[in-house]
Amino acid sequence: MLYWTIVFLVIALIAGILGFTGIAVAAAGIAKLLFFIFLVLFVISLISHLSRHSRV
Repeated sequence: MLYWTIVFLVIALIAGILGFTGIAVAAAGIAKLLFFIFLVLFVISLISHLSRHSRV
């Protein structure tokens, strides 16, 4: 998922440089959404991993 975030971020940067502002805004929005989803899933995974090891 982090890979796709970086892909959309690069697309947004290239589109912004070339002047395609609509595409740049859309790609940046998608990248931001994917990053936050990745962050939430990472935190959930980290908490579940730590709670599993603390019970043993």
